[in-house]
Amino acid sequence: VSEQKTYSAESIKVLEGLEAVRKRPAMYIGDVGKRGLHHLVYEVVDNSIDEALAGHCSKIITTFNSDGSVTVEDNGRGIPVGLHKEEKKPAVEVVMTILHAGGKFDKDSYKVSGGLHGVGVSVVNALSEWLWVEVKRDGKKHKQDYKIGVTQNKLKTTGDTKKTGTKVCFLPDQSIFQETVFEYNIIAERLRELAYLNKGVKIVLRDERHEETEEESFRFKGGLSDFVKYLDTNNNPLHNKIITVNKEKTEVPVEAALRYSSTYNDNILTFVNNINTIEGGTHLSGFRSALTRSMNNYAIKNNLIKAKKNEKITLSGEDFREGLTAILS
Repeated sequence: VSEQKTYSAESIKVLEGLEAVRKRPAMYIGDVGKRGLHHLVYEVVDNSIDEALAGHCSKIITTFNSDGSVTVEDNGRGIPVGLHKEEKKPAVEVVMTILHAGGKFDKDSYKVSGGLHGVGVSVVNALSEWLWVEVKRDGKKHKQDYKIGVTQNKLKTTGDTKKTGTKVCFLPDQSIFQETVFEYNIIAERLRELAYLNKGVKIVLRDERHEETEEESFRFKGGLSDFVKYLDTNNNPLHNKIITVNKEKTEVPVEAALRYSSTYNDNILTFVNNINTIEGGTHLSGFRSALTRSMNNYAIKNNLIKAKKNEKITLSGEDFREGLTAILS
């Protein structure tokens, strides 16, 4: 007879801080395969993108290093380094080592933010063999090192600088991930997407793992319009001008770009805070119904739909979506 396992108060485990992340990594990054591995990069990049959304960052550089690590550097304000009142540690250390810590919970610091709801960079730290962060802020350069999420030394001031920004370098933990080799094309696709969604921000991807360094730079002045053009590369557009809508003054800022081509299928991408909402949502259903309603109203108003007397004919949403390429953010 197998030994009966008791379920008592002693069975309840309280995992402190980042220990929980290492115990159940898939809860935080989706899985420990290829998808989860690449998600680490997105999380660090998302912090830089949040700085860009707040209007403080114009350039982000992601580098695949020859030792298998990744560096993400931006020219934002730099993570604060002052002492955190509650934690009695430098703010940057709190962000790097405590779950749900960060500026995105303060509405005065970030109006819009993406990432894993604030768990992001500390999760990357927990799942890395080692990580270091360098902050340029208030005329000084600061650096701190970590191993599997644990602080290795006090925050050091390493010199003077006139620049500002944050630089994070990490090596994924081989004991956690099934594979630790980053695929250039997977990261490039996401960075290109982010450059379209954040017009004017320059996002650079470097690969220093081979004899010759490979480098790509993404920067799109047209934003979503350029994104539609990119998606329409192999299509035959029915009109050159891309229709754009931009509402900044509403409670939830909305931007959209759309164009029709001679293809039968539709391609509608929706994003919330730079995150692709592949499952759809009220924003997608709202967009579809608004498009159908507007097109029907226009058609009836301009006598484009011929109906018999006292008969009302309206076209379906599918009719209006045929050949449509649209992006909603």
